[in-house]
Amino acid sequence: MADNSGIIQVGVAEVDITPDYPIRLSGYGSRREESDGIIQPIWAKALAIGSDADEPVVLVTVENCGLPDELTEEVSRRIRETTGVSRAHFAACFTHTHSAPCLTNAAPFLFSSDIPPDHQETIDRYTRQFKDWMEEVALAALRNRKPARLTWSIGELGFAKNRRTEGGPVDHSLPCLQVRDVDGNLRAVWASYACHCTTLGGTDNHICGDWAGFAQEEIQNALPGVKALISIGCGADANPESRMMPMPEGKEEVFSTRLAYAKAHGAALSQEVQRLINGDTKPLSSVPTGAFERVNLPFDTLPTLEEWEARVAEGGSVGYHAQKHLERLQKGQPIQAELSYPVQAWRFGNELAIVFLASEVVVDYSLRLKRELDSERLWVGAYSNAFPCYIPSERVLAEGGYEGGGAMLYFGPPTAFAPGVEQLVIDTVHRLVPDEFSAESE
Repeated sequence: MADNSGIIQVGVAEVDITPDYPIRLSGYGSRREESDGIIQPIWAKALAIGSDADEPVVLVTVENCGLPDELTEEVSRRIRETTGVSRAHFAACFTHTHSAPCLTNAAPFLFSSDIPPDHQETIDRYTRQFKDWMEEVALAALRNRKPARLTWSIGELGFAKNRRTEGGPVDHSLPCLQVRDVDGNLRAVWASYACHCTTLGGTDNHICGDWAGFAQEEIQNALPGVKALISIGCGADANPESRMMPMPEGKEEVFSTRLAYAKAHGAALSQEVQRLINGDTKPLSSVPTGAFERVNLPFDTLPTLEEWEARVAEGGSVGYHAQKHLERLQKGQPIQAELSYPVQAWRFGNELAIVFLASEVVVDYSLRLKRELDSERLWVGAYSNAFPCYIPSERVLAEGGYEGGGAMLYFGPPTAFAPGVEQLVIDTVHRLVPDEFSAESE
């Protein structure tokens, strides 16, 4: 709750999570050497909202390609044991930059070959540090809580483009939460946009936050003393428009062009955030309450032993994926038949509901939820809490392709989802977001 003047205890913190050693980067299976250097530091940041009496919520945003489910659960458990913050009140979002270090068990089949032991040792070392940093930044935000006022607004940004279909659906909305002290001075902003962080491409091997990292940097340069947090919406089938543009010849020319685009996309987001904070905003007078549920999403019919063996003979990514599953069968271990998928929501009274969908969620989910719930009081986020695979809608599942099931070769699940997963996820969101937010109750 807030006091009668709308004052809420809010803390913000950040910690540098840039490794000071070379490490294999995630995001592109063809990039198998350890990193060449650093374009910009990468960060973990946190917001803690509410007093101890309220049971605060804690948001952690990290610049990484994806968080394994078990990593988020471990960090949440640590924080719960230290502070009492429940799992429903802890959310972890990742920017999905493809220029950040690998984490242990994140997209484990990405490289379609076993990671060399020395590379894996470095990845395991970074993962241990990473969990400590996530815990550290969350606890720091809780310690740093001060009286504040919260507002939010929705802007629009145009650089996301559907990467499957020319002119296909996108979500260009830019929800933004603002934290101000009791004197009205801005302390922090949290903004979300539905687009892949893939501007730099797979030929570059430097650590970088991509457009989301540059957006945070631009906001903080323009607004000294303000902490900027960026998360990602349902942009699994959206790329920055610059990824579809012709590139010059030459590796250095391509790199400099892509880097310029990443900075330009970040600057555009920064400009929209600055417009929003100077425009009309809606007050949030309640500390959010959290809800968390897992839903089992079934995979389609599993391949037979003979089919796995035939796929192994194909070689390449198909063969590697099949070999790993064949090894499980040979050890008497079962093949995964369904995915335990986490869904989370925070509700600021009846003023705003924020949905956290795990992993790479296609745009159809946010567009549908905005039809079924009150779009003016709804914030739909993805790339949260876990990174198991792409989450296709029924449309994308039927169309197939990379997001429809092909990417399972790199994440590890045995096959595409069975029909019906979209409704399972949507039904779970409706259980977590109360009826007061339905479109009919506007």
